[in-house]
Amino acid sequence: MGGWERFNTIVYGMLKLAYLNLLWVLFTFAGLVAFGFFPATAALFTVVRKWQLRDGTGPVFTSFWHTYKKEFFKSNGCGLIFTVIGYILYYDFTFIGMNSGKLTFLVPVIVLILIWYMITLFFFFPVYVHFDLPFWKVLKQSLLIALTSPLELIQMAAACGLLYGSVSLLPGIIPLFSGSVLAYAVMWIGLRAFEKVERKKLNSAENKTA
Repeated sequence: MGGWERFNTIVYGMLKLAYLNLLWVLFTFAGLVAFGFFPATAALFTVVRKWQLRDGTGPVFTSFWHTYKKEFFKSNGCGLIFTVIGYILYYDFTFIGMNSGKLTFLVPVIVLILIWYMITLFFFFPVYVHFDLPFWKVLKQSLLIALTSPLELIQMAAACGLLYGSVSLLPGIIPLFSGSVLAYAVMWIGLRAFEKVERKKLNSAENKTA
């Protein structure tokens, strides 16, 4: 591939990411943010997963819109549960802070639950769009894969940190690349983790039959 062709490929990839990010922002606001964020994010991850697996070459909008409609109620149900759990954790920390000295023995328990919550959230959307599972099984798989994939978990956290730093320095990239770039990175890392889990299962099955 020549230099000019490589340049065109990079520019085309950036334009696709910008277009996908614009769809994500628009459909998030179309659902009044509260009801649009989770289905729009599910659609975002679905599209980048198809790109990475080279699963079809249909129009981006068609794939995005189809997933947005299909997953609207299920993803919002998941979002409601995540939001409620997050609010309860926030309330617990606030309550313990207001009663410091009396309830400090609960802090390690709340911190452990918060860690489980965060690592489950990291893997939630990759698992949600890659596997056809009910909500509670998505949560279980997300947590199990995260616990067995510490390197990938660190990589996801690093990707989030890098994006946060980039957005802080260049806030103008938010409507262009913030969601799509992060989704692309997290989905890519997630797929590597899924492959590792599958290899472990195959090796375990082979060892049992050997």
